[in-house]
Amino acid sequence: MTRGRLGLIVLVTLAAFSWGCSSNPTTGRTQMAFLSRDREIALGEGAKDQLTAEYGGAVSDAKLQAYVASIGHALAATTEADNPSLPWEFTLLDSEVINAFALPGGKVFMSRGLAERMTNEAQLAAVLGHEVGHVTARHSNERISQAMLVQGLVVGAALGASQSDEKWLQSAVPVVVGFGGQGYLLKFNRDQELEADALGVRYMVRNGYNPLGAQQVQEILRSAAGEGSRPPEFFSTHPYPERRIEQINKLLRGEYAYTQDRPDQYKLHEERFQREFKSRLASLPPARDGGGASMLAAAALTPHGPGGWCALCRDE
Repeated sequence: MTRGRLGLIVLVTLAAFSWGCSSNPTTGRTQMAFLSRDREIALGEGAKDQLTAEYGGAVSDAKLQAYVASIGHALAATTEADNPSLPWEFTLLDSEVINAFALPGGKVFMSRGLAERMTNEAQLAAVLGHEVGHVTARHSNERISQAMLVQGLVVGAALGASQSDEKWLQSAVPVVVGFGGQGYLLKFNRDQELEADALGVRYMVRNGYNPLGAQQVQEILRSAAGEGSRPPEFFSTHPYPERRIEQINKLLRGEYAYTQDRPDQYKLHEERFQREFKSRLASLPPARDGGGASMLAAAALTPHGPGGWCALCRDE
């Protein structure tokens, strides 16, 4: 490669970096975000049906869906900047797989398998708040923008800004969905997962939930993963629950310490959850195995499992 051509590539890369960088009002940090808000929304809308089908479809009980959606929309309403106006949707999936994930543009999903292990509403709010945090932090946009800077990367080519909206969406959705749900855009790194945890706690507190529920969710995941030998965390596909619990405990002792001695204001809502959600969920026929998602059932919980989503319990 000639020096002139190399210099041109460097200039183009720097120009793209400068053009695509902006300050995120949710996180306060500068990030690359090449995809417009409209394209983020289109991407989530284009992928949601296939992902819903892969996870066994939506739970058919309208009251259960309304319960989840009401909590999700309340959390989303307290997000920053123009995020409350995103076309938010919250879906309870009829799958025994223990997982949750979010698509760019405000499409959030949680599996029945995870919901069945919960004991209070604050835990449900913690899961949904974590996924809302991935959306407001624009983690998917950030990942794909970073990839687009790598010359020749297939993902970057598939999402090239020069394509028409129709062709762009046709090529982008398969990248999101991937084989067996292992889509590129749904894999987040450790820092992004921890950031989403912190944002989830923020939104919980704004809605009057005791953030202890976020810690309890990690205990649920740790228990579900079971005991056994694990590789060093450096090789893990996700921060271990212990590391996430440590971060949440710091928040409980520090920034949100005031929530722990005000049970009248920051609540877990155990009774309401059992009465309006858990008992109704228990009356349904057994959950489906999630179709294509069943291949990920074990990997979704093991920190060293192959490939996978984020969202609550997966990353790159």
